[in-house]
Amino acid sequence: MRITKYIHSCLLFELDGQQILFDPGKFSFIEGLVHPEVFKDVSVIIITHNHPDHLDVAALQKIVALRQVIIISNREVATELQAHGLTVQIHEEGRLDLGVFQLLALPVQHEAILDSPLPQMTAWLVNGKVLNPADSFANNLLPFAGVEMLLLPVTAPFLTELVVADFALKMRPRQILPVHDGYLKPFFIQQRYENYGPYFEKHGIVFHRLAEPGDAITLP
Repeated sequence: MRITKYIHSCLLFELDGQQILFDPGKFSFIEGLVHPEVFKDVSVIIITHNHPDHLDVAALQKIVALRQVIIISNREVATELQAHGLTVQIHEEGRLDLGVFQLLALPVQHEAILDSPLPQMTAWLVNGKVLNPADSFANNLLPFAGVEMLLLPVTAPFLTELVVADFALKMRPRQILPVHDGYLKPFFIQQRYENYGPYFEKHGIVFHRLAEPGDAITLP
């Protein structure tokens, strides 16, 4: 299974010729470093929640125009996208089989943010190996401690590095792929990785430094 990062929380999963895309948000496209055409072979798009850094409606419309794509999300996102003429398959909890991908949806609470209602949000476990918590460090994710790979938000208005480290050590994944860092200048992303990487590695956790759009890793 190959996982490619396209800035922030936009991640492309590929396995046996099938592609699933998570959270194509505005941070991925706003600087012209990533273009919707990159995702012309995607068959399924999953949106974890209705925040612009995870959902760029205009980019999503362009991707959908490239081929027939299934969009999967929760009711709140479905309502938003239906207003823009996009059809959404609602799946908020439980198992979902999509070809070679076996998914598990988990309702989770978004971390607290300033003066704003929290969106409905869904975390996803992919093929029993990769946990995408979206923007949540909720306790109902803890039963998945020891997962092979954790997609770990490493920067956000609601985070400090101590909160990030505490959650990661509770989850004890074998590997970490850092996400949710599209707020940062490239030099500061590198600085953050050089701060987080050695810390997690001394705890026996591999930390993947995917800093450039299109950087990827492969899981056996």
